[in-house]
Amino acid sequence: MKKLVLAAAIVLAATAALAQSAAEKAGVNSLLGVSPSTEDFVKKAATGDLFEIAVSKLAIERADPATKSFAEEMVRDHERIGSELKQMVENQAINAVVPAEMTESQKETIAELQEMRGQDFNDRYHSEQVKAHADAVDLFQRYSEKGEHTAIKTWAANTLPVLRHHLDMAKELNE
Repeated sequence: MKKLVLAAAIVLAATAALAQSAAEKAGVNSLLGVSPSTEDFVKKAATGDLFEIAVSKLAIERADPATKSFAEEMVRDHERIGSELKQMVENQAINAVVPAEMTESQKETIAELQEMRGQDFNDRYHSEQVKAHADAVDLFQRYSEKGEHTAIKTWAANTLPVLRHHLDMAKELNE
């Protein structure tokens, strides 16, 4: 009987963990203002940085001068942010994996942008920057307020002003 109760508890705990990841992935947590798990936060923050770096390096090659300047700042800042996150996960022995690759959706966006030139490229890059930074601000805000791990929660709160500044800058590109 004890084994059955223990097995049921393990299944329920695993289901809850998967449900939270599914809710985070689907955007439900964001709509409800629910903090992501530390694992979800690390994954989304890291893949976001990888995307920012890759798409901004492409913009440095193809975009107009104002956009190139913005893109250079994005590469610099997101390389630093990604490095800080990776070090924090390693130093704090956090049970989370820092992904080394972007999501499939992010890879598809990069592929689409690689086919674009001129104003079409600039317009799409600008809109992607607004969306990506709005998502990042939301993610970091939720984790900094209600996250599980104190050190990452503090780091998210300290990183949030940089991401808000990026969002403001990205919105100005569209003006």
